[in-house]
Amino acid sequence: MTQPNRKQAAPCGTWTSPISAAVVAAGATPLSQVALDGADVLWLAGRASEAGRTTLQRWRAGETTDTAAELTPAPFNVRTRVHEYGGGAYAVDKGTVWFSHFADNHLYQAEAGGEPVMITKEEAVRYADFVPDRARNRLVAVREDHLAGEAYPVNTICAVGFDGSETILVDGNDFYAAPRLSPDGRQLAWLCWDHPRMPWQGTELWVADILEDGTLVDGRLIAGGMDESICQPEWSPGGLLHFVSDRSGWWNLYRFEDGLVHPLCPREAEFGGPHWSFGGSMYGFRSSEEIICTYIEDGVSRLGRLSTHGCTLTPIATPYEEIRELRVSPQAVAVLAGSPTIAVELALIDPESGKRTILVQSSANLPHVDYLSVPRSIRYRSANGRTAYAFHYAPANKDFEPQPGELPPLIVIGHGGPTSMATSTLKLATQFWTSRGYAVLDVNYGGSTGFGRAYRDLLKGQWGVIDVEDCVAGARYLAEQGLADPERLLIRGSSAGGLTTLCALTFHDVFKAGASYYGVSDLAGLDADSHKFESHYNDYLIAPKPAAEQIYRERSPIHHTDALKRPMIFFQGLDDKVVPPQQSETMVDALRRRGVPVAYMTLEGEGHGFRKADSVVRTLEAELAFYLRVFGIPAPQGLPSVEIENLVQ
Repeated sequence: MTQPNRKQAAPCGTWTSPISAAVVAAGATPLSQVALDGADVLWLAGRASEAGRTTLQRWRAGETTDTAAELTPAPFNVRTRVHEYGGGAYAVDKGTVWFSHFADNHLYQAEAGGEPVMITKEEAVRYADFVPDRARNRLVAVREDHLAGEAYPVNTICAVGFDGSETILVDGNDFYAAPRLSPDGRQLAWLCWDHPRMPWQGTELWVADILEDGTLVDGRLIAGGMDESICQPEWSPGGLLHFVSDRSGWWNLYRFEDGLVHPLCPREAEFGGPHWSFGGSMYGFRSSEEIICTYIEDGVSRLGRLSTHGCTLTPIATPYEEIRELRVSPQAVAVLAGSPTIAVELALIDPESGKRTILVQSSANLPHVDYLSVPRSIRYRSANGRTAYAFHYAPANKDFEPQPGELPPLIVIGHGGPTSMATSTLKLATQFWTSRGYAVLDVNYGGSTGFGRAYRDLLKGQWGVIDVEDCVAGARYLAEQGLADPERLLIRGSSAGGLTTLCALTFHDVFKAGASYYGVSDLAGLDADSHKFESHYNDYLIAPKPAAEQIYRERSPIHHTDALKRPMIFFQGLDDKVVPPQQSETMVDALRRRGVPVAYMTLEGEGHGFRKADSVVRTLEAELAFYLRVFGIPAPQGLPSVEIENLVQ
């Protein structure tokens, strides 16, 4: 018997949802940087309620899944700012942990059950991606020296003795990453690259022998160069060096043996990712003969077992569509992963049976599935016949449906990076919108990772063009399909996605309003204020200087505010060192003077990305109130108002 339709017809955007801004802020615990110590599992967990503090957790094998112990109680904040994006903020070995404390950038050592003890002495020096060298009583780490008095810090690879002494092991390059000791402790591998390249353009993999006194000798180039990106070098238990290279056009696995580089599993899939932060891992060794790996095909992650010599890849079934991190030891396989109905979680996987044991979830109390929108992966034609990719989320709420004949408003998201990618993992921040009657299109525009180097390089010299065209084409495609209201198309983005948002609203007439989170508005200003890691990024994205001056001006929305007539809301952390507040403030002032409807919210104590629960709540509610006012829809009771200058209704 057919059940009666109990849904209430109501204007899209006004639906009542249990996914409040407070639920978004409190319900997701950021999880990152998984590590294994034998069969024990460690990870970092964010504490939004503690001003975004990050703490180190440990679960011991054999215990119940709810017995994780905090190893770094307040005020310790396990983060590093090397390259500004950090990562690789701790290491563990046989119960001892070493970590970077964000407040002072010093390294601390903590024995099992003991209080952390500071071991470094230098001020204004940062460390990341460190590995224990027990035989020599030291850590080998990437070092970033801000004391030298140079315009930019000096990066090296150093040895930090457990007594606090320091020795520079490798220098001369602009950037270093992934120092990795061979199992016998006699060799060190590392990655390096120089300006103007970013690590996903060209890196080098080097190996050197370690002398008895701990210094290096006989350094030799193994792979890489100006147009080959290498990532995640790892030694097998038998002492063979493995790494990921995109020399075939895809980030695939390789082994270095007898002076030659051997491909392990040629495939049109990505076994690596862009080096934005330290310590990423997409494969590891169960033994010298078996690798457990994750790889991305068509934007979706898969898990597999790979024979190191037979080159046979056997899939391992999991419910996940995104695997952010994978850690492997002979005793355990751990993944940080999610899917459209699973928020990011940390789980142990049995490679033989595929059985998973969930250790911790980023969102323990998820809304009922009937309030969740499950995205579908779409591809569509963009400018000049290109194919673009995206995830489309239809509005979903078990209590409401659109009014007869109503099409939902659409929010198009341009991801940050821009050398990054959108994934389909459950995000309450997206469901906040879909459960209120908005459709969402999360775009993997040309330049996104996960689709091979040729797709990634589409953005070369075309930032602010290709990304914008693909967002515009996606909005038009859904409107033509009858899946979105062409008169209520919105666009939002953060960081690089903020530039995409501003360019779409400035140079195209498809979108009716937009939201920029710490977005780029002035490319020349971005260069002037940029930190070392990204100081030449625009050489790739726009054009090498000084030839880029005219193109910078053509692409920068700040120079074309006369063409931007759509309402905008800006959100900016006042401590942002990646995209400084001036980028937002200059744009807001220009729109204010021109009489364009504009709202601006600043957040003290926030940097590039908002970590505090209060910040998440304030920005989401303000953005919702902004859209409702722009479209003339009455705001629901209890929603804080937002001041919009120049808005006449």
